[in-house]
Amino acid sequence: MKLKNTLIVVKDITLSKSFYHDIFGLHVITDFGRNVILSEGLVLQEQNLWEEFTGKQVIFHNNATELYFEDNDLEVFAKKLENSGYNIQYVNKLMEHDWGQRVIRIYDPDGHIIEIGEPMDKIKNSNKG
Repeated sequence: MKLKNTLIVVKDITLSKSFYHDIFGLHVITDFGRNVILSEGLVLQEQNLWEEFTGKQVIFHNNATELYFEDNDLEVFAKKLENSGYNIQYVNKLMEHDWGQRVIRIYDPDGHIIEIGEPMDKIKNSNKG
């Protein structure tokens, strides 16, 4: 068995497509209107369609999951966030974990947590010193 995609539920699919393209460089692979497959295996599904499928109300901003991205230059990425034109809400701005990895955590427009971290192989190599 192989994991193929991760689906997140969004209120405004147009806004989410723009956000993930502008901030993370993801591109639309397939667009079914209320369901969109982006590059890197991220799928966006509109809230009303998801609620039809599940029969349950979506609870946004629940802090229960996190999408993880890596970037080699977090200072440049942090500036990109600040200058993006989006109202970026931070879980934490650029910080360093005890193990030496630097990360930024933000919320997407629907309150999904996104972590952007330095690649771990970069950390391992820098700690060999």
